[in-house]
Amino acid sequence: MAQHGGSLALTGARLRTQTEDAGAAGGPTAGTATALLVRDGRIAAIGSDAEIRRAADAEGIPIRDLTGATITPGLFDSHTHPHWAASVTAGVDLGGLGTIAEIRAALAAEHARLPEGAWLRGWNLEYEPFEHDDTPGGLRGALLADAAPGRPVVLICYDLHTALATAPALAAAGIDGARAFDDASEVVVDADGTPTGELREPTAYNLVFDAIPAPAHDVDRDALRDMFRRLAAVGLTGGAIMDGKDATVELLAELEERGELDHRVTVHHWHAVGDTDADVARVIATKDRAGRLWRTGAIKLFSDGVIDTGTAWLHAPDACGDGRAPFWPSWERYGEVVRAYHAAGMLIATHAVGDYAVSRVLDVYAGLPERPGLPFHSIEHLEVLADADVAQLRAFNAGRSDAGVTASMQPLHMQWRAVDGSDGWATRLGEGRNATGYRVRDVLDAGVTLALGSDWPVAQYDPRLGMAWARGRHAPGDPGAPVFEPEQRLSGEEALLAYTLWPARARGHEDRGVLAVGAVADLTVWGADPVTTEPDALPEVPILLTVVDGRVIHEA
Repeated sequence: MAQHGGSLALTGARLRTQTEDAGAAGGPTAGTATALLVRDGRIAAIGSDAEIRRAADAEGIPIRDLTGATITPGLFDSHTHPHWAASVTAGVDLGGLGTIAEIRAALAAEHARLPEGAWLRGWNLEYEPFEHDDTPGGLRGALLADAAPGRPVVLICYDLHTALATAPALAAAGIDGARAFDDASEVVVDADGTPTGELREPTAYNLVFDAIPAPAHDVDRDALRDMFRRLAAVGLTGGAIMDGKDATVELLAELEERGELDHRVTVHHWHAVGDTDADVARVIATKDRAGRLWRTGAIKLFSDGVIDTGTAWLHAPDACGDGRAPFWPSWERYGEVVRAYHAAGMLIATHAVGDYAVSRVLDVYAGLPERPGLPFHSIEHLEVLADADVAQLRAFNAGRSDAGVTASMQPLHMQWRAVDGSDGWATRLGEGRNATGYRVRDVLDAGVTLALGSDWPVAQYDPRLGMAWARGRHAPGDPGAPVFEPEQRLSGEEALLAYTLWPARARGHEDRGVLAVGAVADLTVWGADPVTTEPDALPEVPILLTVVDGRVIHEA
């Protein structure tokens, strides 16, 4: 059953059109417009309640009264992993467990529940419990072995860059020593060559995850469908999938054919460092695959890792002496791959957490010829930036005929920072350098297009939380909480734009991110105005309706 757009009318609401006729960015529509008409998945008319009611009645289109609500363009997560999350989050959520004893207790409870022979999986594992004096050697599977005797256990850290496996899991994957990888991935071993259980970066830890029995096709497909519906419940209408693979594309096509795709997505194919020229050519050959609600034609690459494990690429070494190596053994090869995808007309997103990584990616991007009519590429995360990097971003975008590079950032990730700087992230960076984190205001003031997202399942997918962190820069719900770098806060309008109009423009879409006649009918309906609501109250604002392609996907 092929999927088609829906039709409906919404009345009685405040409209944040984000169009030029609305005045200031993110402002409400001009005049008395309080309603809109959707026909076949597109906005067909905007006007007064009476005007839209008459038009809807004439066509037999259902009307929903939304008195007191605010309608915004549909929220778009610019960096997410819903397919991966559907698998990763199937295990035990270990978030917030601050000691080895707490982690062992959670694993023991799951061990008692699982049938014999089943793997025990966990996610959202934090690094800090393994960084204390009573846990010498850091992440070690042996610390958890007695929680699930004889059972293979594999846990993935919250940032998806490190996993921890017990001896039975390593044995099942055939890991008995160090391995050589094409990228910076690593099987961590003791001095005698025995694996500790710590597996850094996906190429290493996927050896273990690939040994787990795969779910049936129908289970995998339905899990992705249900994941999209979970995202709709918090107002998300779409996102950029940053770990795309052939299986992801096939599932999206199947869901849409079944009439069960409820999300508008762009799939960024994950390019691995070891991929050959033949692999690049194969991806390019399929770049035009698309459906009504999904499209390919985009790429995701890594330039570095993360600060917590010393694998981010920094201008100067971190406090442990790490941080001076890229993810690629050959940075020249990164440039070759980027140029090939650029020449093919594809959209490129490069993970760059460290400040030097951002600078080096910009160097490569600067050598790319302009492509009239096509959007330019993004850098993902930009977690720390030196002043020189901000200046480089400003210079890069100055005078370009296109929109320039997009900064795709996640201030939400500040939730793991400790006010006293005792967290692993701040400790690694060293005194003073943690103040260079998540500089969204400076990036925006440098004339760079800003897009916000979650990196789900790294952090919570709720965009209300993402906006609250971008605006308040402290844990939402506690107005008295210390603020991280208050000068970097965004306004309410800017936070909304970074989840709607700006990511749409960054991807070259003129018919998204706005409420305008002809635009796609991806809508988020709020119980209060997200722009004027205080950041601390924003996560509690009800999402009354989520509309994708004119179809109501979620209703409170």
